[in-house]
Amino acid sequence: MNKHIRVPMDMETAKSLRAGDYVYLSGTVYTARDAAHKRMDETLREDGALPFDIKGQIVYYMGPSPARGGRPIGSAGPTTASRMDKYTPRLLDLGMGAMIGKGKRSQEVIDAIVRNGAVYFAAVGGAGALLSKCITSSEVIAYDDLGTEAVRRLNIENFPVIVVVDSKGSNLYETAVEEYRRTEDGER
Repeated sequence: MNKHIRVPMDMETAKSLRAGDYVYLSGTVYTARDAAHKRMDETLREDGALPFDIKGQIVYYMGPSPARGGRPIGSAGPTTASRMDKYTPRLLDLGMGAMIGKGKRSQEVIDAIVRNGAVYFAAVGGAGALLSKCITSSEVIAYDDLGTEAVRRLNIENFPVIVVVDSKGSNLYETAVEEYRRTEDGER
């Protein structure tokens, strides 16, 4: 099912999404990759504040290439989400509403998604140039010294994602394999 959602999204909206839903996001999201997650974790350990209010926000795991030709950002594809798994349960427990990345998540992350009524979205890997066309502005808000791994605030319009893990724990990576197996078995 195709859905158009304004972000940040409320918990009711997050809980209405199901694994396999095609979603077009519009509004504000934040970027953070490995180095930014490590720094945010260090900040939290020192009782410091995160560089943005994480409650209900979506974090996009990506590091953009430099902007060209009057665009606000260069190629902006997703990175492998599992690299952030050791930091993610804590951020979800602090109120993060969703993540955008690619690839599977650990059971600890899935448990935290369910516990907090959150969502994990996937963006299509290898489509960074096309995805960047959905980004209308980009501003570094923290950790400028990290270069492409700095935390950015992005404004997006109709950014295409797929719900991979929903708030009930249904995981598209598992259900799609099972569906494929049933189809293969039925055709024999």
